[in-house]
Amino acid sequence: MSKSSTIAPGPAAAQVPGQGGKSTPPAAAPRLVRQRRRRPGLIALSVALIAAGGLSGAVLYAASGQRSAVVVVSRDVPVGSLIAKEDLAQASIALDPAVKSVKASQTDTLIGQRAAVDLRAGNLLSPAQVTKETLVGPGDQVVGVSVKPSQLPATKLTPGQRVLIVSTPDPDAAAAETPAQPGAPKTLAATVIEVGAPAVGTGNIVVDVALPAKSGPDLAARVATGNVAVIMDAQGGS
Repeated sequence: MSKSSTIAPGPAAAQVPGQGGKSTPPAAAPRLVRQRRRRPGLIALSVALIAAGGLSGAVLYAASGQRSAVVVVSRDVPVGSLIAKEDLAQASIALDPAVKSVKASQTDTLIGQRAAVDLRAGNLLSPAQVTKETLVGPGDQVVGVSVKPSQLPATKLTPGQRVLIVSTPDPDAAAAETPAQPGAPKTLAATVIEVGAPAVGTGNIVVDVALPAKSGPDLAARVATGNVAVIMDAQGGS
């Protein structure tokens, strides 16, 4: 005796007419898509910020690319020295507006002025580094002091320095006189105006100095004997 059983279709199975009794799963219900609310004010603000950023970048790029023709130092110039045409050169560089410089068109006005500070080759020249003031004051005289290298300090003298011109003993006169208690040497205070180049053969150097007119003739007489030396004043030395 045989037993037969029939499996009843479950609730999830459904007969679809016309497909041979095959069952298909139920179709999923469509999802509702929530539409985002547009905010015109926020969009306008974003566009404005993007435009402002682009404009700022363009301005900075243009400013960084703008170059100016300015004056630079082509060779070292000691403080107090006269500025010559060969001491200066021109360069085209991009500068921050806060940087003080001298325009290349003003180069000729600098010739003959003095360096207010030590000027170094390759540096940008600023207006405060030059001066029209002269080292020869009212009532001063300029005397050239010719001395041997041994009568000068090893430190290079520069215009504007204060020095003492000291009278040194005359060896011939000292040998003829009776030895006596030596007194303080005679000195004259002066200001260096210019330092010449060593003379060929002797190596003597002429130092132009300025001092009061009443002392000018006395210094010239001492220099003529050759018995003088130049001492750098500590208060005016470098």
